[in-house]
Amino acid sequence: MSRTAVVAGVGPGLGASIARRFAAEGCRVGLFARSASYLDDLAAELDETAGAGLAVPTDLAEPDEVAAGFETVRDAFGPVDVLVNHASAASWDGLTDISPASFDRALAVGPKAALRCSQEAVADMRDSGGGTVIFTGATTSVRGREGAVGFSAAKFANRGLAESMARELGPKGVHVAHVVLDGVVRPPDGEVENDEEYLDPDAIADSYWHLVEQDESAWTLELDLRPHVEEF
Repeated sequence: MSRTAVVAGVGPGLGASIARRFAAEGCRVGLFARSASYLDDLAAELDETAGAGLAVPTDLAEPDEVAAGFETVRDAFGPVDVLVNHASAASWDGLTDISPASFDRALAVGPKAALRCSQEAVADMRDSGGGTVIFTGATTSVRGREGAVGFSAAKFANRGLAESMARELGPKGVHVAHVVLDGVVRPPDGEVENDEEYLDPDAIADSYWHLVEQDESAWTLELDLRPHVEEF
């Protein structure tokens, strides 16, 4: 069955890997980000797969742009079945260095955008009888990080939002899962000193697809992914 998916926050790293994995499974994928030129290239690439891509230039911090983006996806592909809340925009600043504007931006592109995207997508899912919402988290979703108060606050908020949504929506057929990326994702150019110290973005995308396909009798609420290194 072909699904319509939205990846909110697509860049050349993990976001692109998720979009490619979903399209390879036949999904029609709406790509949300501010960079129009990059989205156009990725959408054209996805059109050559079993699925399809749609570039939807969107500032996720702007509610009107989010609403318009979902309408664009519905017009092209139909109701949304899968949402990946993947966006973040936090400066790496500590308490005394972060500005109020930077902190507000972290929350606007993080949990506030995730809330708006989820409201849009879940309205479709409830009408159609089910769907999947996935949140991309990080190590700092479960423990604070020195020098990153905005990033930590946003990721903590996303985790709480995901857990609350899971309890509310699970009985209604909507699977909500939060993924803790407990490590550093390998950069798009792949140039690293020790590959085993990094999370493979394509392997992460495989795990996201597994969450989409899980049977409702055994849904995952939180998935912890970490690289294979000796100390683990």
